[in-house]
Amino acid sequence: QVQLVESGGGLVQAGGSLRLSCTASGRTASTYAMGWFRQAPGKEREFVAAISWTGGTQYYADSVKGRFTISRNNAKNTAYLQMNSLKPEDTAVYYCAATASAISRDRYDYWGQGTQVTVSS
Repeated sequence: QVQLVESGGGLVQAGGSLRLSCTASGRTASTYAMGWFRQAPGKEREFVAAISWTGGTQYYADSVKGRFTISRNNAKNTAYLQMNSLKPEDTAVYYCAATASAISRDRYDYWGQGTQVTVSS
């Protein structure tokens, strides 16, 4: 069993930056692939970024490529999402997810509770 806790959300102006953190509990958490998803009001949850357990492979949604960077620190069981050049359309609840399987854009076993990111224009 893995539990995920996100932090780092908040209110930022367009063009600003935020860094989200996701800390995982569990002995083998550092061997899990991690992902970030988001859900805006009235919309379906969508994939944002993912990283393999070694950190050597990353996937990004086209909408965030070049602006967001996913990384991880396995010693701290923590994954990060650095978000730069934020736009109002990035406003959403951001969720962290983990899977014991290979890095994926859509197959995750564990989810965090979410953290709100609001970008004002």
